[in-house]
Amino acid sequence: MSFNENLETGTRDLRRPLLHKGSWYSSSSRSIIERGGSSQIVPEAPKESAVIVVFCTLIVALGPLQYGFTNGYSSPTEDGIMSDLSLTISQFSLFGSLSNVGAMIGALVSGIMADYIGRKGALLVASIPNILGWVAISFAKSSLFLYIGRLLTGFGVGVISFTVPVYIAEIAPKHLRGSLGTINMLSVTIGIFIVYLLGMFISWRHLALAGVVPCSLLVLGLFVIPEAPRWLAKIGKDSDFEASLQTLRGFDSDVSLEAFEIRTAMEANNQDDRFKLSELCQRRYAFPFTIGIGLLVLQQLTGVSGVMFYNSSIFEAAGITSANAASLGLAVVQKKPVDVLFS
Repeated sequence: MSFNENLETGTRDLRRPLLHKGSWYSSSSRSIIERGGSSQIVPEAPKESAVIVVFCTLIVALGPLQYGFTNGYSSPTEDGIMSDLSLTISQFSLFGSLSNVGAMIGALVSGIMADYIGRKGALLVASIPNILGWVAISFAKSSLFLYIGRLLTGFGVGVISFTVPVYIAEIAPKHLRGSLGTINMLSVTIGIFIVYLLGMFISWRHLALAGVVPCSLLVLGLFVIPEAPRWLAKIGKDSDFEASLQTLRGFDSDVSLEAFEIRTAMEANNQDDRFKLSELCQRRYAFPFTIGIGLLVLQQLTGVSGVMFYNSSIFEAAGITSANAASLGLAVVQKKPVDVLFS
C-alpha cells in the first residue's frame, strides 16, 4: 500500500467518532433470508449497534429517574417541610398533589411538543422546568415557592413520561425494542428508591438540590445522542434521518432496508394523519378504547400514588417505629417485579 493510500485511509478514520473505533466493532456477519423463493444476503447488525442504542437509552432513562424522584420526594420530607415552614397537613397534601396537576398539563402538550420540536427538543424543554422547580423547592421560604416548584417538576415529568418511551421505541432495533422499553419503568422505580434512601440521611432542602442532578445530566446527554430517526423521516429531513439511523446502527451496518421500511411507514402515517375524535365513537374502536382507558383508571383507583407520596406517615400511623426504613423496603419490593420483567 502506497503512502498516499495510507494517508487517505487515516484521514477517513479520523472523520469517525472515537466511539466507533476498535476492531471488534467491525466484525459483522451476514445472514441469508428467503423472500418470494429467492435468497437475499442481509448484513446482520454489528455489536456496535447494540452498544450505541443502549447508551442512548441509558441517557434518556435519566428522565424517568427524575420522574421517580419527584413521585417519592414528598414521603421522606413530610416532617421536615411541615416543621420548617409551619405547614398544616392540608397545605402539605396540596404540595404533594400539585405534581399530578403539573404532570397532567405536561402530558396534554407533550405529544404536540414532541412532534414540533422533536424528541430531544421535548426532553430539553422538560428538563428546564424540572431544574427550576427543584431549585425553587430547595430555597423555599413559604408554601408559595413550594407549590410553584412542585408544579414545575410535575409539568416536566408529564412531558418526560410520554417522550422517553417514544424515543426508546423509535431508536431501538426490533430485537431489542421490548427489552429496552422496560428500562423506562425500571428507571422510575430506581428514582423512587434513591429518593427514599437519600431522604434517610439528608435534609429536605439538600434532597431537592439532589433532584437537579438527573435532569442536568440529561441536558448534557442530549447534546451527545442522535435525534430519533423516525421523527426526522416524518418531517422530511432525509439527510439527517440517514445520518441518525447510521449512527444508531453502526457505520459498518447496511441500513438501506430499514431506512426504506421507516420511510414507507412514515408515508402511510402521514396519509392517515387526518384523525377525527368522533372516530373513537365507532363500534370497532369501542372495545379496545374502553380496555385501554379502563386499565389506566383502575391503576389510579388503586391509590398507589397516595401510598408512594405519603407512605412515611402511613407507616407511622400503623405504629411502625422506623417509617423511613419501611419506606425503603417498600421501594425495594415495588422495584423487584420490574427487575424480573427486565431480566
